[in-house]
Amino acid sequence: MLAAVAICLTFAPLGSLGKANAAANKYAAYVIDVKSGKVLFSRNATSPRYPASLTKMMTLYMVFERLENGKLTLNSRFKVSKYAASRPPSKLGLRAGSSIRVRDAIYALVTKSANDVATTVAENIGGSEAKFAAMMTDTARALGMTRTTFKNASGLPNSKQKTTAADMALLGRALQDRFPKQYKYFSTSSFKYGKRRYGNHNKLLGRVKGVDGIKTGYTRASGFNLVTNVKTRDRHIVAVVMGGKSGRSRDNHMKSLIAKYLSKAKTGKRQTALVVPRAGTASKANYIQLAKSIRLPKAKTLEISQPLAMASLAPSIPAFQPASSAQMAYANPINLAALPRENPAKPDQQATASIPVSPKPRMTTAALAMPPLPRAANDPVGDLSTHSRASSTQVAPSGWHIQLGAAPSLAAANKILSQARAKNKRLLLARVNHTETVEKNNATLYRARFTGFESKSSARDACKILQKQKFACLALHP
Repeated sequence: MLAAVAICLTFAPLGSLGKANAAANKYAAYVIDVKSGKVLFSRNATSPRYPASLTKMMTLYMVFERLENGKLTLNSRFKVSKYAASRPPSKLGLRAGSSIRVRDAIYALVTKSANDVATTVAENIGGSEAKFAAMMTDTARALGMTRTTFKNASGLPNSKQKTTAADMALLGRALQDRFPKQYKYFSTSSFKYGKRRYGNHNKLLGRVKGVDGIKTGYTRASGFNLVTNVKTRDRHIVAVVMGGKSGRSRDNHMKSLIAKYLSKAKTGKRQTALVVPRAGTASKANYIQLAKSIRLPKAKTLEISQPLAMASLAPSIPAFQPASSAQMAYANPINLAALPRENPAKPDQQATASIPVSPKPRMTTAALAMPPLPRAANDPVGDLSTHSRASSTQVAPSGWHIQLGAAPSLAAANKILSQARAKNKRLLLARVNHTETVEKNNATLYRARFTGFESKSSARDACKILQKQKFACLALHP
């Protein structure tokens, strides 16, 4: 009990238990093993939180898209409006009527987390910041960030701008998978603009082995946030801490998470799918550009041959999809109206901070390990040793499962799922492809499952239909 209270206090202003409880309500943390898809640690990871300057991760995602498809170059210039120049600090101090190169805008967002630059980017790409925020939200949905809504490009206070630790981890993965070249900007330690040099507010860069980004953030309502990518020679994790009492306590907590869970991450080849936008909302030209810019690993487990009828997936249900071979979906978004309203009159924010694709090209399906979203939990902030249990290769959404057998390879398991879905488009609509790795007799098997059935009876009814089609099928409680 005392340990729990002590940790609560580290994430709250000192002075009263009420303030400590308020800080605990801001706290969330999440650690995912990128190679296996396992959730190594989770606290309040799907509960709504304010992103603060973590928002700029998506702002940069939108810039990187346009660099990839040729709509922008690093030497393109963004014009600065009077409104953008008036944004509160942190800022570069851009003047209305001036302009800034795309290259400098990227560095300013990564290091200085400049709000005037974020708004300038938004207005030049979206026409207005509100329109750009809607584009950001659409991109978030395409990536599978079902619990995230953006209202501005900077992260300045807005009571309707919400996210979760799990969604931020997903965005951190997407930036690397979608833009491996541009992702290197996040490791910038400082940059010079005019006569001044600006340092990166991410204090873990250069101090914690393997850390190469990604973003910090702070508002009074959010507390101190941090998304961190850690990649060593053979292990790779993404970790998120939200709601810290101070930058130092947040950083120390992140260091503890890295120290405890990096060693538990998988070694060897990556088993999870690349995180890229789902199919269904853009032009064929954009799809071709996306396919050209992303290359899947050469691992044989990613060689999938069975097509997926895209019409079988509800357009409102987000999905994960590697460049040309994965279709993932999950539902049940949570209500994001639960947090106290921020005071926009006091934007106390420090300087921390899609190409959706067309369904027309032939697509294939792979139930590769999606970043797991643990059940929303209202558990208190506990000691790091009291963590959520890491599951197998994937952590599936809640609900009953059906298993169609186990295969000797991931490709074979995906083929079973693809064939079943092709024959039962309506029956399996909104059900989630899920493969689970199991070791048996010194061999690795891949269980082929669909998840998300509401009840035991609905899972069994689905099995009855599939069994008539000669599929082995077993209803399972998660």
